[in-house]
Amino acid sequence: MQYRELGRTGWKVSTVSFGAWAIGGSWGSVDDKDSLAALHRSIDLGVNFIDTADVYGDGRSERLVAQLLKERKETIYVATKAGRRLNPHVAGGYNRENLTAFVERSLKNLNAEAIDLLQLHCPPTEVYYMPETFGVLDDLVRAGKLRYYGVSVEKVEEAVKAIEFPNVQSVQIIFNIFRQRPAELFFTEATRRKVGILARVPLASGMLTGKLTAKSTFESDDHRAFNRHGEAFDRGETFSGVDYETGLQAVEELRALVPAGWSMPQFALRWILMHEAVTCTIPGAKNPAQAEDNAKAAELPVLDAAMMEKIRAIYAARIRELVHHYW
Repeated sequence: MQYRELGRTGWKVSTVSFGAWAIGGSWGSVDDKDSLAALHRSIDLGVNFIDTADVYGDGRSERLVAQLLKERKETIYVATKAGRRLNPHVAGGYNRENLTAFVERSLKNLNAEAIDLLQLHCPPTEVYYMPETFGVLDDLVRAGKLRYYGVSVEKVEEAVKAIEFPNVQSVQIIFNIFRQRPAELFFTEATRRKVGILARVPLASGMLTGKLTAKSTFESDDHRAFNRHGEAFDRGETFSGVDYETGLQAVEELRALVPAGWSMPQFALRWILMHEAVTCTIPGAKNPAQAEDNAKAAELPVLDAAMMEKIRAIYAARIRELVHHYW
């Protein structure tokens, strides 16, 4: 496993970390025993950072992480998120009363005295123009409820605005072979300000695993069945905003580039880690085998310039027009 510094926290976190959305819900059937086994295998392989949220399975994911922490002695950093419990999900809800309540609930779920890293959970754009919200987070740090805080964003513009607040330590953003825009401007700004970057949805909701086909089906509680057009939340969260058939076509072109002995998920993760501004990527894993496959990506050789250009060309021809200027 390789490690990179996360913002100005002083933490060195595993470049391949663990995204705990899938073990909470919205990804079809998942077994808690398998989820815990995946978490344990990840820690065995050097993973030391887990990203979760209070809405993943209505706290199920946080509670599984708490169980893991009880069973392990290693230093494990846990990031969670707050805000999506609001109904309606509006900027005005990001106030002291609600944020404090969300934090207290997560502390209980995680069985923790303080949250290592709290992230605002893809709030409305208006929140990034509400300094009072970030003042509440500063107060929660002073109160010992949070060690650090950051944001999870949908859009590059939101990321650029968020890091104007001096105590934002990290930005979680969709970044993968199908969503390359963050590398153009935002990565430079984040590096200059020493802000960590968590690359989420690294496998484009499974599209970049190469395992999906035109005949693949998804359970009714899987967001890949119910959110393809943004019916439940931002459509960019599902297949990175790329329509299903186009995604499959691009994957077939990418498949031809995967080096011998590599899995396609490893190829997609290694591409992300070629960008030094990225602190870590946070793929999910529902079982130990997936956890192992993900973790191995950290040790793979670099992709040469010719390979990176081939990947860029596929993005330019197939994907860019569909996503580049939307997020």
